[in-house]
Amino acid sequence: MMLAPACRAGRRLIERLDRIPHDLIALAARFGVAAVFWQSARTKVEGLTITDTTYFLFREEYRIPLLPADIAAVAATVSEHVFAALLAIGLATRFSAAVLLGMTLVIEIFVYPLAWPTHLTWAASFLYLIARGGGRFALDAALTKSCAARETFAGTN
Repeated sequence: MMLAPACRAGRRLIERLDRIPHDLIALAARFGVAAVFWQSARTKVEGLTITDTTYFLFREEYRIPLLPADIAAVAATVSEHVFAALLAIGLATRFSAAVLLGMTLVIEIFVYPLAWPTHLTWAASFLYLIARGGGRFALDAALTKSCAARETFAGTN
């Protein structure tokens, strides 16, 4: 008998939690992982110049296979800046999340395999964004809405 009120309370709580909107979750996921990659990118540069330390780390510590260290350093630095910024504003969200998920996999497999709990956390956000998109508070949503309006307008002419 005592279990029924607890079950009802638990069900009500779950129903409330089920109403957390995708838009809020996507916004948190976008900003969370974008901040991580943006901060990492900023450690690789001074102004607009990639630091000697960055090149050194890619040569001596990171050692990405099949890619020369200097190219890997530039590619990682540019990618972290560009795709973190795109995620933050919600432009090309799914693509940006996929690129950063790929970077995360490379980091996990070849650079810091023991950091899997952190990388798995990032991957969960990226997978959510790839599957569900950036949400209503992303530029992608505004562009999609604009395209839909143009298609509707074009269809009426």
